[in-house]
Amino acid sequence: MRRSVVVIANAASGPGGNDANLAQKIATLFDVAGADASVVLAHGGAELSARIAEAIARRPDVIVAGGGDGTVSTVAATLVDTGIAFGVLPLGTLNHFAKDLGIPLELYDAVAVLANGEAAHVDVGEVNGRIFVNNSGLGLYPDIVHDRERQQKRLGRGKWPAFAWAMLAALRRYPFLAVTLVIDGKEVVRRTPFVFIGNNEYRMEGFAIGERSGIEDGLLSLYVAQRPGRWRLLQLALRALTGKLRQARDFDAVLATEIVVRSKKKRVRVAADGEVTVMTPPLHYRVRPASLIVMRPRTHSPP
Repeated sequence: MRRSVVVIANAASGPGGNDANLAQKIATLFDVAGADASVVLAHGGAELSARIAEAIARRPDVIVAGGGDGTVSTVAATLVDTGIAFGVLPLGTLNHFAKDLGIPLELYDAVAVLANGEAAHVDVGEVNGRIFVNNSGLGLYPDIVHDRERQQKRLGRGKWPAFAWAMLAALRRYPFLAVTLVIDGKEVVRRTPFVFIGNNEYRMEGFAIGERSGIEDGLLSLYVAQRPGRWRLLQLALRALTGKLRQARDFDAVLATEIVVRSKKKRVRVAADGEVTVMTPPLHYRVRPASLIVMRPRTHSPP
């Protein structure tokens, strides 16, 4: 029996964006792969939300997000606990979630997986009600993303030049966060430039840094550097590349099911899957095990 699929493609994702020609190509590839697909383009956040609601009302077998990690996260968050399977077409720049699911980056092969692959349950993370499929962070990273978006809008810079300038500006300021972390009931105090919380365990060492071996272990990963200066932060990065990061005494790497981040600040910037919002502490992080159904290759193996 042919699967029914709705593909929601972000028109602005990827280096050159997505258009009606690509939408038609995707629909044809699904037909060849043995699935019936309806492909719609979304321009902007409001239209994306409307397309997702329309797709859910149709109750297809699979709803597919075509775009970057922000688009993927938005669609996935809406499908949690709906019983509708979620698929990913890697049409963005980095495609983290697609890679962790083992989805091929070539369009033809990715469509074949979504049309004929297997369904599996994976975890998602949540912070103060905001769902994320990859990771969330405080400190340097959301500040960099916020500044990058400001430069893109006001100065017209491209994504990567704006990111480079924003990163240099953040390293010049190099602000510290004073936070109290409650990790599965155990309280610790840290002063740090960043707090990173991942949906399941991230590899933080070697050339596979930033990848996950699985998304179904029911855990959050917490990574915090303790009071490092700029030079020490560079040393930690070098330790990560040489596989010695976990030996560093001033770097926390912890697995947990629930994490609370307290701060004396009334409002803090929080990044979740690359999207920055402002939240009011305390920040309550938890894992929601097996709450998202995803399509992945039948011969799935860790990346």
